[in-house]
Amino acid sequence: MHPTALLIVDVQNDFCPGGALAVPEGDQVIAPLNRLAEAIAQRGGLVVASRDWHPRTTRHFKAFGGLWPVHCVQETHGAAFHPGLKLPDGAVIVSKGTSTEDDGYSAFEGRTDDGKTLHEVLQAHGVRRLVVGGLATDYCVRASVLDALQHGYEVVVLTDAIRGVNLQPDDSARALQEMQAHGAHLMPTEEALRDDN
Repeated sequence: MHPTALLIVDVQNDFCPGGALAVPEGDQVIAPLNRLAEAIAQRGGLVVASRDWHPRTTRHFKAFGGLWPVHCVQETHGAAFHPGLKLPDGAVIVSKGTSTEDDGYSAFEGRTDDGKTLHEVLQAHGVRRLVVGGLATDYCVRASVLDALQHGYEVVVLTDAIRGVNLQPDDSARALQEMQAHGAHLMPTEEALRDDN
């Protein structure tokens, strides 16, 4: 049992450069997340990766009244994790946004293949501290962090392993302020690594 887990949020092809809903510099989160995932796994810690896993028809998409272009449709190349992301053996995958009525911004809304929620997985591993990075700062990272804080976890947001959509220019900055105001700690991955020793 290890008290710290890493949550990698939605590092999928469609959110990286060239994807259907590309986050600027989205692929820049991969190297720091790989380093941290390897370090946490070596210590016996838990690594969880969330993914958008939308049906073809969902109110999340513009065509059906939502905000977003079609992206991360189940079983497509766009929904696959970016090939540069190295998930360690034993990493847990949480799929979210899987129904026609579901935006699925927060990883805490998702479930594993065997039906467990993220909270149930973390509890089963005795996790107290959640380190979070991925895409996008102002949507799925923000929603996942706020839910984690509500569930009582100590949360660290990795400032060098997140990137935002920024529909408005300061959306990411505002999201970081909001996460911090609710109790999240902001730090780069190197500091998070040291902190966990």
